[in-house]
Amino acid sequence: MTINFMSNIHHAIFQPIRSWAEHSNGNWNLLVGSGFVLLVVGGILTYVFHRKMGPSDERTMGISLKTAYIMLCVFILCDIIFPKEYMWQIFLLFKYSFVFFAAAIYLAIRYKKEFF
Repeated sequence: MTINFMSNIHHAIFQPIRSWAEHSNGNWNLLVGSGFVLLVVGGILTYVFHRKMGPSDERTMGISLKTAYIMLCVFILCDIIFPKEYMWQIFLLFKYSFVFFAAAIYLAIRYKKEFF
């Protein structure tokens, strides 16, 4: 019952994306380009906020560990949600984008709490 339910959800959410992307090369390139831009922006934001935390000490070590934990949780969650039968390379790109953005959001919140 739950496997069929999850299959229906995957079909309802990701099948329109698949059909839109396979409709033309421009749509495919738009999907890949937007995923790459999200990946680069998320990576840069994560790096910037990590550097703003300062040198490694007792306070920043806990923040870094919590950031790694959040990244792992988002990675596992995206691995469960995204389909593996088709377009897995594109969804891998979006998976890492979401991981970096989740880390950047957590670091931004911690930076705001610590320094403002």
